Amino acid sequence: MQLYLDTANIEHIRYVASLGFISGVTTNPSLLAKEDPSVDIRQRILEIHKLVGGHLSVEVISTDTDGMLREAEEIISWFPKATIKIPMIPAGLAAVKNLSKKNIPTNVTLIFSPTQAIAAENAGATYVSIFMGRLDDISTDSIPVLYDVCEIWDVQGYESRIIAASIRNPIHILEAAKAGAHIATIPYNVLMQSIKHPLTDKGLELFLADYSKMQSAKAKLV
Repeated sequence: MQLYLDTANIEHIRYVASLGFISGVTTNPSLLAKEDPSVDIRQRILEIHKLVGGHLSVEVISTDTDGMLREAEEIISWFPKATIKIPMIPAGLAAVKNLSKKNIPTNVTLIFSPTQAIAAENAGATYVSIFMGRLDDISTDSIPVLYDVCEIWDVQGYESRIIAASIRNPIHILEAAKAGAHIATIPYNVLMQSIKHPLTDKGLELFLADYSKMQSAKAKLV
């Protein structure tokens, strides 16, 4: 399972990209606005791509098919490698079908059920993003939903790649990997939490303390 960073924060992207274990970045209008409501989206997207170089999802804001297609064409005009993020609504499915005919990759977002995921796949989506945390927010266990989607993909041989999104904690990452999701896109804080462990810190502390004792002992022998 690949790991993506779900953010538009340049400093976070720069740091995590330097660690070498993420394969892409996903953004949306909310994440961009959170960083700077006046941000030049084109400039920010190109800056992110320069840092990561891998997958980058860029979301449209229109809710009608023609508007989505116009935005997609504009994004592709200045960033040909973009994956166009499309909402899981009827007009979005029509846009996905149109873009798939032009071999423009799409990421269908705001998917909360297996049947929505099936519809997106049949429309030609390159990626389907299953939102875990937001399901949990309404007292619906997101893990069985993701497992169902992954099982359906195995049975049907679907080609769309499954993204576990709206990740709220390391357990979501673990369950996404166990379910068979191809990708998990993760907020910075959760990603950093997932690579740390108190026993790792304690072990390193002990190693360094023992090394210091060895150096002190050697110094006394000189």
